[in-house]
Amino acid sequence: MSATSGTSLPSSNISIDENMTADEKRATLSLASIYGLRMLGMFLILPIFAIYASSLPDKPSSLMIGLALGAYGLTQALFQLPFGMASDKYGRKPMIYLGLSVFAVGSMVAALAMNIEGIIIGRAIQGAGAVSAVVTALLADLTRDEHRTKAMATIGATIGVAFALSLVGGPLLNQWIGVPGIFFMTALLTLAAIAVVKFVVPNPSHSFYHSDASAAPSKLKEVLRNKQLLRLNYGIFALHAAQMAMFVVVPFAIIETSGLHENQHWFIYLPVVLASFALMVPAIIYAEKQAKIKQIFIVAVTIMLVAQLMFAATIHHFWGIVTSLTLYFVAFNVLEASLPSIISKIAPAAAKGTAMGVYNTSQSLGIFVGGVLGGYLAHAYGFASVFIFCGTMMLLWLLLAISMQKPPAIKTKMYTMSDAADKMTSANINTLIIDLKRINGVIEAAVLPQEHTVILKIDRMHTHDEAQLQMQVQTLIHQM
Repeated sequence: MSATSGTSLPSSNISIDENMTADEKRATLSLASIYGLRMLGMFLILPIFAIYASSLPDKPSSLMIGLALGAYGLTQALFQLPFGMASDKYGRKPMIYLGLSVFAVGSMVAALAMNIEGIIIGRAIQGAGAVSAVVTALLADLTRDEHRTKAMATIGATIGVAFALSLVGGPLLNQWIGVPGIFFMTALLTLAAIAVVKFVVPNPSHSFYHSDASAAPSKLKEVLRNKQLLRLNYGIFALHAAQMAMFVVVPFAIIETSGLHENQHWFIYLPVVLASFALMVPAIIYAEKQAKIKQIFIVAVTIMLVAQLMFAATIHHFWGIVTSLTLYFVAFNVLEASLPSIISKIAPAAAKGTAMGVYNTSQSLGIFVGGVLGGYLAHAYGFASVFIFCGTMMLLWLLLAISMQKPPAIKTKMYTMSDAADKMTSANINTLIIDLKRINGVIEAAVLPQEHTVILKIDRMHTHDEAQLQMQVQTLIHQM
């Protein structure tokens, strides 16, 4: 998963390119670890929190439990873009220190809370430490254009691993240190992450806006008017709303149908997650290599719809829950990996960072809405109603997915321009874009003189000699 995530890309075949510099490798791995530690702290409580909260002295309702689970999504949605934009003015590392400190404070508040209201406040404070956009911007500062996609993919893989570990680690840690202990541990890990930023992450020589990694207010209108992107934003909203709603209900249902203590729930999650990853990786590879992304995407949404309907029908039967969980995680992993990739293919080349910012905000809002509505429905109408609601969301998503345009089979290439780019006129830029589009296989071109960057979207089915393509691009740039 990415709770927030949203910077992830398909994580199969992820590796650090040998041509990366030592500083680029260090920046990528250290920032990925920070991202992963923060998300692990968010995820660890998911499989056991509802059971813990129900045992609190104030005996909170499912609505309050759902609000506690989803509270961080609302504050994360509110603070994510402001944190990113503030980092352009005040610096990347200072804003990361601030965000991680806020997150650590929220973790401590939740750990010390004696009632559900205190935990809700703590979770909301956690979400307010929304450093995801800043970490992405710092990574962009520290990596060259040609390696940035690999670096972002490494972060995406880290988030997926953190989610999988949390499903197993949460129940195991609960029996040793309990939920308050997990919150305390999260605070300590966050303080360790601050030390990593200070002493391990390289300092950028300079920081500036990167259109592929950061959101720009001037691009918001263009992104919000794009109907294809809106379909995907709804998808990530629905996907994470269903996820949070599920964790309000499923821990109780497993205890009810199996008698397993919540500390033993990893017995179920571990094989289910392993099976889902085994099925997900071939599906993603096939979709990318055979240009079948839309077909696999629609199949995954359909499986998610079936999983929700099965949950609704079999939530009081153990093997029905296990089967539903398996289908759910297969679909979830495919969709979680596919959505950012499709966003990058569909988004305008000069507005990819803004498109991902809106996407990540939609994901955070889904977490909040799913927790609150899941809790309310479970409290007012019973477990099955939660999955009927989720199934309705998935049915709408399926209709939107069927009618969406087929994502182009492309790869994105970025080339650096010299300082002479600062002197380019609008006429020069338009001429260069036209000339770049005349290169065989180029579908879209963007020239960003302020960033000294040219971005090309190239047909993956068109064979290029990389050295020759780079020479063509550089020749056209020098002619300006």
